[in-house]
Amino acid sequence: MSYEKLTLCSENKEVKFMGMLCEVNSILKLKPSQGYPESLELSKQYQGSKEDYRIIPVDVPIPLVNEHWVAYADVIIEKLVWEKGENRLSATYHDH
Repeated sequence: MSYEKLTLCSENKEVKFMGMLCEVNSILKLKPSQGYPESLELSKQYQGSKEDYRIIPVDVPIPLVNEHWVAYADVIIEKLVWEKGENRLSATYHDH
């Protein structure tokens, strides 16, 4: 088991806790190296990956943004796999 250290700013105390650090995202931000598509086609499935562990909504439309935070479309994540410190996902371009 691994323990992580967390410093509580308000009390300036260091606390050890056991578990997995996880980030919650409601926007999918991808760089080209992570699978950001050059072009989007309706109903086509795209693959992507993000480092670290993340909780991202599945089966609902969420904004897809590029590395500059520009949103071009909504996507629906259909599959999200956590493995070896990485998230792999499959998403489909969604038209309102």
